[in-house]
Amino acid sequence: MNSVITGNFRPAFFPSQLSKNSARFLFRPFTTLVFTTSLTAKVRAFVETKPTAPIAVEKEESGGGGGGGGGGSCALACPICYNPLTVISDSPICVGSTVGSNLQCNTCKKTYSGTQTHLDLVASSGSKQYDESMPLATELFRTPVVSFLYERGWRQNFVFGGFPGPEKEFDMAKNYLKRVLGGKIVDASCGSGMFTRLFAKSGLFSQVIALDYSENMLRQCYEFIEQEENFPKEKVTLVRADISRLPFESSSIDAVHAGAALHCWPSPSTAVAEISRVLQPGGVFVATTYIYDGPFTFLPFVNTFRQNMMGIAGSYFAVSERELEDLCRTCGLVGFTCMRNGPFVMVSARKRSS
Repeated sequence: MNSVITGNFRPAFFPSQLSKNSARFLFRPFTTLVFTTSLTAKVRAFVETKPTAPIAVEKEESGGGGGGGGGGSCALACPICYNPLTVISDSPICVGSTVGSNLQCNTCKKTYSGTQTHLDLVASSGSKQYDESMPLATELFRTPVVSFLYERGWRQNFVFGGFPGPEKEFDMAKNYLKRVLGGKIVDASCGSGMFTRLFAKSGLFSQVIALDYSENMLRQCYEFIEQEENFPKEKVTLVRADISRLPFESSSIDAVHAGAALHCWPSPSTAVAEISRVLQPGGVFVATTYIYDGPFTFLPFVNTFRQNMMGIAGSYFAVSERELEDLCRTCGLVGFTCMRNGPFVMVSARKRSS
């Protein structure tokens, strides 16, 4: 494990230490089937045949390019059975064009719809009576007030926890993502889309999928994008999904980024296992979070207190770099590295190449 440690630990809690849990298509080019007929009868003269007209079929969200290179499109999948989704409407699936979009799973026959701002690809999408509450940390970022304030003051407080700021964090992440430039990246727990916009405007990736569990965060993300001039909307798709049930086919994504999110996922192991599943061989996972490794870490009651807090708030508190390394390793990721600045840590790992 490679590690760089700088800065001083700040033991106080700040609002920024509860990050957005979210978490909550891009597509293969349109495929046309052409059937040709063969003549088996004996012919004794030249016979001129006319080409048959192509037969159009529905567009299926399947496939994915090779790691680090691929243009192509990412493979949207049903969050219930993980089988490919088929587009059953003519609307393109990108920012500003998702309203009226419909995707259907040909296996379980469930249909998923798009709103003005995003595609809704959670397992409970379309339910009429059923509803469930999520952990406190998740529900907090689903509220309109916190979603509105997130990029208008909330995120700025992260500096007190050692976060260097979005632009610097973006530059740091790019160093880890060099091997997959030109591919497809998921901005998991994207919140108001701060990094989504940076990834899209950089031109370093063929497609950017902004994914969050919070409808209000995705609404903020959409509104910020609409305010941008000359923004490449055609390269960006906003998706509501659960980080523990990612709506992508296995081995279809080149990179997953999760900025200030991992510590608020209810089950980091389930989430990282899902990320490992959807990454292509050699695909990269980059995340930022906090490490609470102050002088009280070794007290016997600290771990009990941490477990109780995780149960109540649904937040995860890492206490060492080795703990994060072990999390990635047990979920099938290798090549763990990290950079520290006080409580702030950026970690990276990749899926083993086949």
